[in-house]
Amino acid sequence: DREGFISMAGKIVYTGALDEYYGYRFGELEYRSLRFEHEHLDISNYQGNAVINYTEAEVPFTRIIEHKHFEFGTQPTTIITREYPSAWAKGMEPYYPVNDEANNKRFKQYQVLAAEEKNMIFGGRLAEYIYYDMHQVIGSALARARKEFNL
Repeated sequence: DREGFISMAGKIVYTGALDEYYGYRFGELEYRSLRFEHEHLDISNYQGNAVINYTEAEVPFTRIIEHKHFEFGTQPTTIITREYPSAWAKGMEPYYPVNDEANNKRFKQYQVLAAEEKNMIFGGRLAEYIYYDMHQVIGSALARARKEFNL
């Protein structure tokens, strides 16, 4: 439970959903989710790259990932994953925040509560209710660490 964790440390880093942390006091923040379809193909190469994005309206998926290209795989077959946008419901993985006026207003209410927490560090996509690419989240974490440790 939260109090047990708080009693164990001087500072805690929380990267989960801020609305969930506060028991949805002001309501749920909305997200978009994803669903994935994996396919094993009996060929050595499908697309020649790890990731190709598809932005055409008539294509139902947003990207295809060919996993072997992340580590220069030489396997005789390949596995691809198609990524499809999906509506989000509580219990699903929240990938992208819905940054509209209502959600941003609700998030600001949660931020006020978070600012009052002296031993909690809230960070990452869910706690900050912002979409980050990986390099951005690492930059944000480093900046927060510099601030916390006065570096």
